[in-house]
Amino acid sequence: MPKTSKEQIKKDERKIISLLQSDAGQSIDSIAKKCGFSRQKVWRIIKRLEENGTIWGYTAVTDNTKNEVKRFIVLIKRTAQPVDKDMVKKIIERDIEKMAKKANLEINLENSYFVNGVYDWVISFTAKNLTEAKKFGEKMNMAYDGYIAELQLLEEVFPVKTQGILNPNLEELKKFITD
Repeated sequence: MPKTSKEQIKKDERKIISLLQSDAGQSIDSIAKKCGFSRQKVWRIIKRLEENGTIWGYTAVTDNTKNEVKRFIVLIKRTAQPVDKDMVKKIIERDIEKMAKKANLEINLENSYFVNGVYDWVISFTAKNLTEAKKFGEKMNMAYDGYIAELQLLEEVFPVKTQGILNPNLEELKKFITD
């Protein structure tokens, strides 16, 4: 029996990853059926992807209005000041989240990306309201004093697609845009 080529293995992995990204809660049997693979093959591929760090974890996509929270995005532009080892440690150890907790801010940090472009860092989080979000922005400015040249706080008004999942309430977008 010929061995599967590396190219075919990667193709099979991408199929499974794509299905997991569209619905991480589906069963191995369901994924196997959709891919035309055996259950055992799907299980082995998923385990390998988890072990080698390709899959970091799984998450639920929620309706924030039902959770009574709002999603915010922070765009941060750095100063020219070089980042020292202590600052890198603060970022890696998520000190800003610890500060928010200590200040009794109800913040859930969802995403944090260093990017190339006009801004250098993008953070998305949920908070119960704009006041909490602004307080979190102030905490970031204090925590990274001297490193932030500009901080823009944006509030999500209508999610069309989150984590690759289309909002099941897209009809409400029509009302939102036309009202």
